Formats: sequence, structure tokens, C-alpha cells
Amino acid sequence: MTAPATQKVDLKSLIRSEYIRCATDKAYFMRKYCFIQHPTKGRMLFDLYGYQEEALSTFDQEDYTIILKGRQIGLSTVVACLALQMMLFSKDKNVLVIATKQETAKNLITKVRFAFDNLPVWLQVPVVENNKLSLRFANGSQIKASSSSGDAGRSEAVSLLVLDEAAFIKNAAEIWTAAQATLATGGKAILISTPNGIGNFFHKKYVEAEEFKGRNKDGAFYPIKLDWRVHPDRDDKWEQTQRTVLGDRDFRQEYEAEFLGSGNTVIDSDLIEFYRQTHKKDPIAKKGPGGDLWVWEYPDYTKSYIVVADVARGENSEMGDFSAMHVIDAVTCTQVAEFKGRLPTTEFGHLLVATSTEYNDALLVVENGGIGWATIQTIIDRQYKNLFYMTDDLKYLDPEDVRSNKLYRADKRAIAGFTTSSRTRPLIISKLDQYMRDKSVIIRSQRTLDELLTFVWENGKPIATDGFHDDLVMSMSIGLWIRDTALQLHQKGLEYTKLSLDKMNRVNQYDGVYMPGGLTQDPYKTIINGAEEDFRWLL
Repeated sequence: MTAPATQKVDLKSLIRSEYIRCATDKAYFMRKYCFIQHPTKGRMLFDLYGYQEEALSTFDQEDYTIILKGRQIGLSTVVACLALQMMLFSKDKNVLVIATKQETAKNLITKVRFAFDNLPVWLQVPVVENNKLSLRFANGSQIKASSSSGDAGRSEAVSLLVLDEAAFIKNAAEIWTAAQATLATGGKAILISTPNGIGNFFHKKYVEAEEFKGRNKDGAFYPIKLDWRVHPDRDDKWEQTQRTVLGDRDFRQEYEAEFLGSGNTVIDSDLIEFYRQTHKKDPIAKKGPGGDLWVWEYPDYTKSYIVVADVARGENSEMGDFSAMHVIDAVTCTQVAEFKGRLPTTEFGHLLVATSTEYNDALLVVENGGIGWATIQTIIDRQYKNLFYMTDDLKYLDPEDVRSNKLYRADKRAIAGFTTSSRTRPLIISKLDQYMRDKSVIIRSQRTLDELLTFVWENGKPIATDGFHDDLVMSMSIGLWIRDTALQLHQKGLEYTKLSLDKMNRVNQYDGVYMPGGLTQDPYKTIINGAEEDFRWLL
């Protein structure tokens, strides 16, 4: 009679131990007790892949997570089992799943229900509501499915909000705004989607998340990207087959999880993808305010650099443009550093002077429209010696001549910085397009490439998609135009001046000006290679 009692006590202890472990170890709970419906293998235990377990760990650590994924990666299954574990072992948890269609949201509820129905009895809890769109337990926890209606997520105390295929939810921004009040009390949010073009809420949030990754910004999403390569059952042969079946563009969107332009991007989206695959690199350092100054190459004293900047107002709000800066190797046309952030205009001026000085007293070009003058004044006050000046006829002036006032009368109207106008804007955008098509500029930054994806033609004008920015695009365009046009014209002007002075020296040395009997020739004319040259243009 003693043995059965002992066995009973041991069984209770085992169940208690397993229950505690399932409550504290989500991955263990899923691997040991969660059954799923595999599309080809049928009912089976959920043996998580490594990337799925890493995502699960991220869900624990981060309040807001955004997942850009390829198709059939199995992330919705992870989220379903996560929701079930939360509901089983915690009271009064409210999980809300929103998708573009109610049927899509219902699919995740179905996965939760299937996993629950296949649990051992000792892990189950009494059910008080069970239908196609909801599952509610006696402990007060529940999961509900909803379509993306205007009031979805409003006035609900949500413990976990899941936006499934968020890129396809047209009013996702409205839903997210409505849910903020309830999430602010400690709820978590997971946005999952395959890409659906650019400019939508999901794309914007993912790009922002990548930009703020690792910087502990309040309210920022933590980004995860999962393409077909993370799945251990897929190989190069699988890729070739699927790419052939779908076509290259659809494969890149559906399985490589790429945001693809709609075809009206100013720079061809395939060309942007070439740059992403070929030249994009993580910076070797992130410096400056907030780590917003990204560096790919430290200064080389043997090289010449151009620093070009676009100035924004710098308020610490989520609205408005960013101040942007590129450091470009003037010879190889390589992006060696970049800044994008919100700084007051004076502080931005100090940053520009410091960076330009560090990079061998680089030529410093600042867009002078609007608030740009405040930054330029800071640079002038700091007496930076290589500030860019330009005349109305787009002529570049030597900074030394400007400081010493050695200018012709027409050049005295030159202004500091570069003016973007209806006259110059098409020129600089065309120069960017030319450089990128020729693949003669090397762009390292994911931030710049992201802006290029949302820099589109709208009513015949090249502008950023609504809700996005073009600060890095415009400053890079200015930098390339300055490098290719203004500096070259300046160098040619110096060469012509030197050649002309050489000619005048030869006239004075051999022909003379005065002869017995008076002036024999015009002192501003001479014969060069059989042709008469007039040097009055030098005056």
C-alpha cells in the first residue's frame, strides 16, 4: 500500500515541477507541450528553430517589437504559443490580434486553440468562452481577433497587441495611435508583416526602428528581419526554384523581405538595391550626439574631403526634418561619414566645424535656405577657413579670396553656402542620378538608402513620400554637384588665369609695349598661335 502512495506523491511533485518550468520557460513549454499543425507533416510538437527562440527572447526583453519577415517563417506560430503561455499562467491578460481582414486575425486564434486543445489536462484551465474569434479562460485571460476597423484597439486594456500583416493594414497608424493609451500602462506590442511597398505605416516604423536600434529610445520598436535564409530547410536549390517561379522582384519582396519601390522612385529601386547589396556597410564607429554621427573611414591626411550639410530646425520633437551631413572623399567619391539627427542650429554649426577640421580642413558646404543661415553664422564666427561661397551664376569662390576681400566687383555679391532653388534643385538631383547610374559614387549608409527608397516623383517633382525625409538625399546631391561642377569649374578658372598671365609675361618680355615713336600695339592684345587674344576679361 505504501508504494502506490509514494508513486502518487512523486507524480504530483513531477507535475508541480513541470508546471513551474512551463510558467517560467516559454521555449521549454513550447517544445515540450505545444502541438502545431505543420502544412506537410501534420500534427507535431513545436520544436523551435534557433531564430524563433531568439525572437521569443526579444519579445520578453522589449516592449515593442517589429518583425520584417519573408513568407512561411513561422513567426505567427511563435506569437500564438506566446499568447497561450501568457493566458495560462497569468490572470486577466488581454491579447488582441488585429489584421486587415477578420479571417486573417482568426487564423492566429485557431493556432492558439489547437495548441490549447492538445495540452495535457493538468496544464489546461477552464474555458468560459470559445468561438472562432475569441478564447477566454476562467482566470480572466483572453485572446480576441479583430479586423482593422477604425475603433480596433480603442478603449481596451491590452496586455499584448499583435498587428498581423501590418504592412497591409491601411489604417495601421490610426490603430496604433488609439492603442497607445492602453499600452502605456505596461502592455507589449508585436508588429509582424511581409513587406508591402514603401511609404506605409509598417515601412516607416521599421525604418525608424533600424535607425534607433540599440539606443534605448522611449517608444521605439526593436526591429527583427527574417528572410528565407534563416530557415534551415531552405537552400540555394530552393531559392533558385522559387525565384524562377515567382520572378526576381516578387521573390525579393516575398522571401527576401525587401521594401521595393513602386516604380516612381527618383532613383531606380533596382539600382538602390544594387547599392544595398554591394556598398552598404555598418559604420566602424557611431559618435557625436546620440551616436548619430556614423563613421566608415577615419581621416587620412593624404586625402581631400568635402563636408556638405542640410540644416533643420533641431527641435526635440518627432516632427520636422533632420539636420544631415555627409563627409565625402573628393577623389574617390566615397561616403566616409554621415550625420542625421536633431540638433539646435548653433550646435550643428559647431559639429560641422569640428568634423570639417578633423577631415583635413575639408571644404564645408552648407545649404543656406531658411534656418541654414543660423548655422552658417556660427561657422563664420568660428572663423572656419574653408567655407564654401557661391555667386548668383553658380560660380565657386576661393574662401581665401573671400576672407581677404580679393574679389572682383561682381563676385562681391557672393554668399556663403549653397542655395537650393527651382534653378539649382533639378541640377543637383540630376547629378545624383548620374553618379548612381554610373556607379561612380560609393554610398555606405543604410539611412541614405532608406531615404532614396522614399524619394519619389510626385506631380513631376522629386520629393520625399509623405511622412518621410529627404535630408540625406539632398545633402548628398549637393555634395556631388559641388564636387563635379563647381570645383572643376574653379580649377579650370585657375588654369585659364595662369595660362593668360603666362601669355602676358611673354608679351612683355619679347614684344614690348612702347617703341620709339609711341605705342605700337594694344597692350591687352597679343598673337597666340597665329590668333589674336584679348585679355581685358581679366580686369
